[in-house]
Amino acid sequence: MEFNKTILESDYEIIEDGIKAVATPNSDFFVDPDSNKSVANAPFFYEEVTGDFVLKARVSHDFVSTYDACVLFAFDNERLWAKACFEYTDYGTHSVVSVMTNGRSDDANSVDIEGNEVWLQLARKGNLFGIHYSIDGKEFRMARLTNLPMGDTIKVGLVAQSPMGEGGDRYFRDIELKRISLKNIRNGNEKSDL
Repeated sequence: MEFNKTILESDYEIIEDGIKAVATPNSDFFVDPDSNKSVANAPFFYEEVTGDFVLKARVSHDFVSTYDACVLFAFDNERLWAKACFEYTDYGTHSVVSVMTNGRSDDANSVDIEGNEVWLQLARKGNLFGIHYSIDGKEFRMARLTNLPMGDTIKVGLVAQSPMGEGGDRYFRDIELKRISLKNIRNGNEKSDL
């Protein structure tokens, strides 16, 4: 997988099994649901993808500052996108978090994870976007399902964020982008008969 770069003032390194990206200080993609203030300044590595896809990666970081995260990102424009995050929450937990933006962002904490690593998956089927997570990279569970009216061709990739912190290393390993349509986007598993 080769990524182009946009909104990028960050160092990154291709490592043996993926990418180490450096989140810059105070970096994020977010449209405040209350004030409507928009931030779109986080390092974003992407490919343009047409149609359905499944993006997955094993992600990890050091969880230093609130909202530090590794992110799988589907981006149409600065007011229309989906984020699947492994985030240091304001509750002090390591959580799978989803942020869906259609004009303004929402913000939903899902499951808490023990440790600093998890598998994330972001999938598209038409205008349905599913966020899934896995402990072992084999069996995925749904964290979020929503409908977003994105264009047919969008930017899909990885974001390294640190909205309230000084930044830091974000690891994305075993990255896989498939241009396929999941039979059941709610289930999230490619070989599911459900």
